[in-house]
Amino acid sequence: MQLFHFSEEPDIAVFEPRKLDYRMDEPAQVWTIDYFHAPHYYFPRDCPRVCIWAQEDTTDEDLQRFFGHSNSRRMVAVESGWLERIRRATIYRYIFDPDEFEIYELNAGYYTTTRAVKPVAVEKLDDLLGSLTALDIEVRITPSLRPLKEDIPTSTVNYSMIRMKYAIL
Repeated sequence: MQLFHFSEEPDIAVFEPRKLDYRMDEPAQVWTIDYFHAPHYYFPRDCPRVCIWAQEDTTDEDLQRFFGHSNSRRMVAVESGWLERIRRATIYRYIFDPDEFEIYELNAGYYTTTRAVKPVAVEKLDDLLGSLTALDIEVRITPSLRPLKEDIPTSTVNYSMIRMKYAIL
């Protein structure tokens, strides 16, 4: 297993733990993501997105509702106002030894450590949309994420909503 951290910065030698402004009651941490959830971060940092994927107990109704005209069972939706920034973006995938980290939230694929860590490698990603589609992830471009944001929590699909404070709501 490998763990990843994504950044628009190409040359981070050491990742220092830091506090997140919305988790001030927790210790400073370095955050990473597992392989399955990593494509949720193939975007410029502040790009709002909604990621959904079917799970074993996803109903046929929800499969039809969210994936009805697609063979994919994973989808990432972004707002159309971000499309050009995504096309032009270059990000860097930092790879870490998983032995340095502990599971933080399995469903989201988050792993953390409270120690400074060095990546074992870094890879440049500059065709972000192509990288997603190569993994059979549907990319949905929409004027607003609001309908998904409101509809998904009552469904049986698994989901992640990232950087929604920057979305048009």
